[in-house]
Amino acid sequence: MTRHRASWCAAACACAAISACAPEIKYTPPAVQTAPAFKENAGWKPAEPADAALRGTWWELFGDPQLTALESQIAISNQTLRAAAARFAEARAAVSGARSALYPQVGLNPSVGRFQQSGNRAVSNFHDSYADFLVPATVSYEPDFWGRLRGTIEANRAQAQATAADLETASLSVHAELAMDYFALRGLDRERELLDSAVSAYERALELTQNRFSGGLASQADVALTETQLETTRAQSVDVGVARAALEHAIAVLTGQSPSTFALAPAPLASEPPAVPAGLPSQLLERRPDVAAAERRVAAANAEVGVATSAYYPILELTGAAGVESGSLSRLVSSVSTFWSAAPQLFVTVFDAGRRRAQAAQARAAYDENVATYQETVLGVFREVEDQLAALRILDEEATIQRRAVDAAERSLQQATNRYRGGLANYLEVTFAQSVALANERTAVDLLTRRMTASVLLIKGLGGGWDVRSLPAVSR
Repeated sequence: MTRHRASWCAAACACAAISACAPEIKYTPPAVQTAPAFKENAGWKPAEPADAALRGTWWELFGDPQLTALESQIAISNQTLRAAAARFAEARAAVSGARSALYPQVGLNPSVGRFQQSGNRAVSNFHDSYADFLVPATVSYEPDFWGRLRGTIEANRAQAQATAADLETASLSVHAELAMDYFALRGLDRERELLDSAVSAYERALELTQNRFSGGLASQADVALTETQLETTRAQSVDVGVARAALEHAIAVLTGQSPSTFALAPAPLASEPPAVPAGLPSQLLERRPDVAAAERRVAAANAEVGVATSAYYPILELTGAAGVESGSLSRLVSSVSTFWSAAPQLFVTVFDAGRRRAQAAQARAAYDENVATYQETVLGVFREVEDQLAALRILDEEATIQRRAVDAAERSLQQATNRYRGGLANYLEVTFAQSVALANERTAVDLLTRRMTASVLLIKGLGGGWDVRSLPAVSR
């Protein structure tokens, strides 16, 4: 008994010594260069307290109850997000599957059969049939001396976290797409309102011109010109419905509803875009889920390098079996029927023609690829935010100028109308002033829509209030 204990102690010491030699591939997130501030937002100062900071329900910044109601339907109805959530569940299940390799595997394989051997076999001296009742239990266990199993678990865990970040990226994209479609639709409602208002004004102008023609103060050409302008504007008003219908259908699909049963009542866009706190470039590394996903894939690739490296070391597998076996069912539970076996096995690859070396090189190349992808993703994120900050700054300036243009066009129209009523100008001058005024008003609406879209894209670029700490831990 003492000899057996000494053997087991020696084996335990040997295992501890072997495990101390296990290769360890430490992981450090790839370094990236970040600017101290966004170029387009260099004068930004953080608010104290940060009441304006983005939250998960970032669309509430716009103060539109209809938009908020639509956004709330996405999480429970959008099929894209359901698919992404299913991929995360699949990845998390893969982690649980990998973790099971750390524990012994126990199997039970009872069998009963009747056999007859050949009487002419070299080791047989009987030709009678016999029964065999067998109830074995088998145990197998692989000690993870070299970290191969732990590396596989870590790779799966990092991949699961990357998939969770992918889910957040998909959610952010879908919510942003809905907001952009919504504001584009409301911009069309505003444009349709302008065109309908212009149609009403042109109808009154046509009536005035016809009365002047009846009194001999206007020509038939003035009447025809007025009719042309009226019908052209009516056609433009009707044409707006094509784009609006497409946007309405897109919103229906995003919220998981059938376009055939979905409708949004007209509501012209009027509100200004909200102020969006951009923060600092370094914060984007924690606020963008796609950056987090890229970083987690780097971590997974790093773990795979460790798994590939562990292939150079032997694999120890501990196996054993115990049970009862008897030629008759009545003697199956007797002490004589018991059996057991213990058989540790060591698997050592002596020659593989460079297979392990190739696998290790492949893992290192995959790691380098993921690092490059991560760094490229970070650069792309900085570009997106700078683009939208620049767009908002320039569009705000343009909108200010455009408001002055709209006011000037309105004054010009009023003067042309007065001159026409006083017989000092023909209707062509009025028509031109009306066209210029309407065009400037439509441009102002387009600028407002673009500013709202740029605000949504900026919020998306900033991560929509998400934080890397929101990533699920996923069981180790």
